Amino acid sequence: MEPGWKNVLLEEFQKDYFSSLTVYIKRQVADGKTIYPPGPFIFNAFHQTPFEKVKVVILGQDPYHNPGEAMGLCFSVLREVKIPPSLKNVYAEIERDLDVKMPAHGDLTSWATQGVFLLNAILTVEKNKPASHHDIGWQAFTDSIIRIISEQHQHVVFMLWGNYAKSKKLLIDQTRHLVLEAAHPSPLARNAFNGCRHFSKANTYLTANHKPPIIWEKI
Repeated sequence: MEPGWKNVLLEEFQKDYFSSLTVYIKRQVADGKTIYPPGPFIFNAFHQTPFEKVKVVILGQDPYHNPGEAMGLCFSVLREVKIPPSLKNVYAEIERDLDVKMPAHGDLTSWATQGVFLLNAILTVEKNKPASHHDIGWQAFTDSIIRIISEQHQHVVFMLWGNYAKSKKLLIDQTRHLVLEAAHPSPLARNAFNGCRHFSKANTYLTANHKPPIIWEKI
């Protein structure tokens, strides 16, 4: 984890709930359970996007639970992995919105290094068991992260896709930041995500507040 994040999250690391969730995950691994993402990638979002460089927050729910997919960045997969359906719909909206061509892989690391904090509300999952870690303490941790970003930054764009992400709006000071809401990009939402134009809206806001825009097609 990048030093800036370690500094602002020091109090969270010392709380009982964080100790409990750490013990829970270690016990699962000791019992032979497979946890995703692999250990070195659990805090990948915090490594790729230093605290001081956060310009955009995209909030996911929990990691991909199939082998070889989760890499610690929400919606993102390793280059050799097939692009998931939700990310395909995100790419399609970017192409419509910005008239650009998106790549043929789903690794969003370049977004992260530009300041797009790709945060899952739940940072781990057991193999082939979606949402299996939803009640072990991660949500308390990531709720605190959203509050800290809201309190310590100015002019961050929060993209909240789907009802779960939208429920986090209460953690954000909307007088200091831009909150963009849309349906989830999942195909189950029946194309309701289409036309949200979040990517051009984010860049317009960043530019107006003297921050470099995100090059969304640079992946």
